[in-house]
Amino acid sequence: MSLVLPSELVVDRFLPTVRAMLATRLAERGLTQREIATELGVTQAAVSKYVGGDSGGDDRFRDDPETVATVDRIADGLVAGEMDGYDALAELLSLVRTLEDRGPICELHEEEMSELRGLGCDLCVRGLDPDVRAEREVLANVRTAARTLASTPGMADFVPNVGTNVGMCLPDPRDETDVAAVPGRIYAMGGRIEIPANPEFGASKHVATAVLASNSVGSDRRAAINIATDDDLLAAARTLAIDPLEFDADYEDRGAHLRRRFADHGAVPAVAYHRGAFGIEPATYVFGATAVDAAELVGDLLEEASSP
Repeated sequence: MSLVLPSELVVDRFLPTVRAMLATRLAERGLTQREIATELGVTQAAVSKYVGGDSGGDDRFRDDPETVATVDRIADGLVAGEMDGYDALAELLSLVRTLEDRGPICELHEEEMSELRGLGCDLCVRGLDPDVRAEREVLANVRTAARTLASTPGMADFVPNVGTNVGMCLPDPRDETDVAAVPGRIYAMGGRIEIPANPEFGASKHVATAVLASNSVGSDRRAAINIATDDDLLAAARTLAIDPLEFDADYEDRGAHLRRRFADHGAVPAVAYHRGAFGIEPATYVFGATAVDAAELVGDLLEEASSP
């Protein structure tokens, strides 16, 4: 694990960039390099590098509208004598807080710490929020489930043409943004399973619809995986004492239709399927309490279907 604090990025990437921007703005407003060095608390040699464009820095901050506006405001205030060092520091601290809230600092932090990727992280804003832990657990579970599918023998033969996805929701989900899935779906290529990206919240529509329908009727099945409908797999489900539930594919509001079918059935089944319709590929949904549970059930179905 690479443990990187946001403050390290502020010191190493943000501060040099902002100093260079300020030095340039102050030079444009007529201050000498010695005066600029005094204002910024750096050496004249450093100011020379800043003004000459040799200071490095990060274009994400240079191009960020909030950063540009703040730097211009500080430069104008210092030149006009309306700001001192205390005022400039207060402006920069406020800017840092803004940039940590889904801004460039947050973006850099996710790049530097792979554990943060895909979380939509609000750690700097919300602190040790239990919701963040729940999000991390769901994302980790979906990631493991996707890898489980990729290593399941014969799985490539049951990936629909539109691709497979695995989704899992947070407790008490409101909409598809509370369902984590793999962006771009999971595809079979050359007999292998390809997982294009790490899971993210809001990355699925169809699997999320099934998951949300399951939760809306009080089920503890918070995850689902879509695979191709196959009679051998349905027979394997029955052999495993699972009664697959058929539903109609040709519904404009599939979520509402699934909710009605689940309610009529009296529970959310482990397997639900449809035979397709015009322009709609046949699909089967395998449900589980977690994404890993659903992936393991897919493996059990494939194994049973392939047994003599």
